Amino acid sequence: MLAETHKTSPEELKEQRVALGTWMRELREDRGLSQRDLADLLSLDYYTFISQLENGRGKIPTHRYAEWAAALGQDPKVFVKNLLKHYDPMTYQILFDEEDAA
Repeated sequence: MLAETHKTSPEELKEQRVALGTWMRELREDRGLSQRDLADLLSLDYYTFISQLENGRGKIPTHRYAEWAAALGQDPKVFVKNLLKHYDPMTYQILFDEEDAA
């Protein structure tokens, strides 16, 4: 049986996005990459997209998750699981909370 789900408030969603941005910035910096370097690796037209993500605005397009994971040196499954935790906490809770508690 699924545990009761918690509806995420807009404030909580914003906090989740900011936390995700901080994590992504740390991953980028750990690889010794500037925002421009990462944008070049990902063939992005504008490196400012990296800045937006790191400041909690915007989302990585789903079809690019694996590319981002590779560019940041992450296992794709772990990377996407963390994205889901921050982008869609309710879905994450349904899929993983019981697993994480075990």
